[in-house]
Amino acid sequence: MIPGTRDRSAADPVRTRLAAAGASVVIVGVGLGLRAVAAGSVAKYGGDALYTVLLLALVVLAAPRVTPLKAAGSALTVSWVVEFLQLSGVPAELSERSTVARFALGSTFNPPDLFWYAVGAAAGWLIHTVVTTRNSVGSRLVRGHR
Repeated sequence: MIPGTRDRSAADPVRTRLAAAGASVVIVGVGLGLRAVAAGSVAKYGGDALYTVLLLALVVLAAPRVTPLKAAGSALTVSWVVEFLQLSGVPAELSERSTVARFALGSTFNPPDLFWYAVGAAAGWLIHTVVTTRNSVGSRLVRGHR
């Protein structure tokens, strides 16, 4: 790199934030669509996985230079904390008062949800890794490096 120039191999945080915001909208749409067309376990556990993918996108929105592993780990941690918080009864009480709280916090602890959150974190990690790698390779090729 030439002294005094920016290293363009690092992701542009503005573009990364825009992509994460767009992905968040798409994920919410897919989740609502899933609830509209599917029922039972498919809707429930698919929604659990998408919940964690959404949290990962929000982590990237807040911290655009976060690594895929840290983003996935953060999203999984929040998902699990919210699930275990359901043991306290607080989310159930809030869910009775607000549809948003019901979607964001749930109401009843369900152990299989923990697995599906991990599935969502793994899927989000994979997508974030592929996108990050592709952007990194593309930016090197544009600059003439191999």
